[in-house]
Amino acid sequence: MAWHSYELDRIAQKLVINARKHDPNSLNQSHKMRVAVSYGLERFWGEHLRLKVKEENKSRYWKETWDKFCQVMLKTGIELPNDSVKPEDTKTIESVSNKLWSLSIEDQRVALAVLTQLCDCIVWWTQRYKVGGAADESDS
Repeated sequence: MAWHSYELDRIAQKLVINARKHDPNSLNQSHKMRVAVSYGLERFWGEHLRLKVKEENKSRYWKETWDKFCQVMLKTGIELPNDSVKPEDTKTIESVSNKLWSLSIEDQRVALAVLTQLCDCIVWWTQRYKVGGAADESDS
């Protein structure tokens, strides 16, 4: 399989700008997203549910990232679950988790590689667009 950019940088830029519009503090999630990739698709997907109850804007940022990621993966021929789920809906959470666990090892590796690159792009744009942070103080 050849490498394709899938416009990940452009998608990341739009995600960061949108998150910044809703709540500039939610941009802190970008680095957490990049770290979460190493824990797997299931944990990355589930993070929006954990945040949903108390931090809606942060939850939205994670969910929008997952939604865009799923769209990109469709272009690769890999369909990822993207069901609407409420944090209290254990049955659907279990269903989505099982779908993610049942992906072939090859599909999991491709998905994680693409998600890693998407998150790297998100971190890069966050560093450029973060208001009042270290990015504003350096590299003028």
